[in-house]
Amino acid sequence: MKRRPLIAGNWKMHKTVPETLAYIEAFKSLVAGVEDRDIMLAPPFTSLDAAERALEGTNIYLGAQNCHWADEGAFTGEISPKMLADIGVTYVIIGHSERRHIFGETDKVIRQKIEAVLKYDLIPILCIGETLEEREAGKTLKVLETQLKEGLKGFSVADLKSLVVAYEPVWAIGTGKTATPEQAEEAHAFVRKILAEMFNQEFADNLRILYGGSVKPENVVGLMARPDIDGALVGGASLKPDVFAKIVCFGRME
Repeated sequence: MKRRPLIAGNWKMHKTVPETLAYIEAFKSLVAGVEDRDIMLAPPFTSLDAAERALEGTNIYLGAQNCHWADEGAFTGEISPKMLADIGVTYVIIGHSERRHIFGETDKVIRQKIEAVLKYDLIPILCIGETLEEREAGKTLKVLETQLKEGLKGFSVADLKSLVVAYEPVWAIGTGKTATPEQAEEAHAFVRKILAEMFNQEFADNLRILYGGSVKPENVVGLMARPDIDGALVGGASLKPDVFAKIVCFGRME
């Protein structure tokens, strides 16, 4: 079965509301005819409501970069999945390496967030990946297996029917270094193998696995040519509408 590609832009802590609206105005015309793949933008929380209205009637989905696991409560500064669903968010990025390594999020916390996101029929994008030290120590596959098994422990196939996984080698995020297509494919194929063991082969075959880590127009075609790479989670290169549009439109006739 051919999996539908997903190209997602994670803006991280960039862009005010006016900057977000200007970006969307430029971007939506560049990807207006793209119907054979999914497109997602994840602005910062402050821009989500304005972005949702600006994206109405387009082929672009709205994503959030993070969330809390509770519906509401005394969690100063946090945003709940209930709030995100209320303003029209579709995807939520969970467990990004920056959340894990800068903010100390554990696999348990990530699992709680996935459960909360699914409660509101939002689509979780679970991020996994190894550090440079872990790769050099030969621990890449073990790290990925642990993050998958701990992050998805207790869920059923029915629970996770919308799940997306993003493999992001931490050493390739924002560094300009990209895993080779061969390195990325090895990790993606391994992730699919572990998911088949955890759940079943049909689930694993249907699940989309994205690559993230210095994706650019120059390398996206080579990555997307690999059989187990189903899309990209793009950071810095998603901040300019013309550059991100080139990534979204990979492989299409000019």
